[in-house]
Amino acid sequence: MTKVYNKLVRDRIPEIIASTGDKYKIRTLSDAEYIEMLDEKLDEELKEYHEDKNIEELADILEVLYAVAKARGYSKEALEETRLKKREKRGGFEKKILLIETIRDQQEV
Repeated sequence: MTKVYNKLVRDRIPEIIASTGDKYKIRTLSDAEYIEMLDEKLDEELKEYHEDKNIEELADILEVLYAVAKARGYSKEALEETRLKKREKRGGFEKKILLIETIRDQQEV
């Protein structure tokens, strides 16, 4: 029986499939295809997190984010540095603040 996936998988998946005795068909993506498939993978992992809400899905999201950053020419360190700068400037999400609305004084318009 053949099952078609056509999706980006982790590097060791072919090895894991082979260890079960199953055969597989793969190809290496171009850089442009890789970035496109990473974006799809991120959507997939976010969907899985929304369904399961477990640490494994969070780890998968982080793994894909690191791969996206690398594919776009950013290091993990640059990503973390940018995150920290943004956090310093705009804050994090610990205070659980929900913005309802803003009201601009009509005299200022």
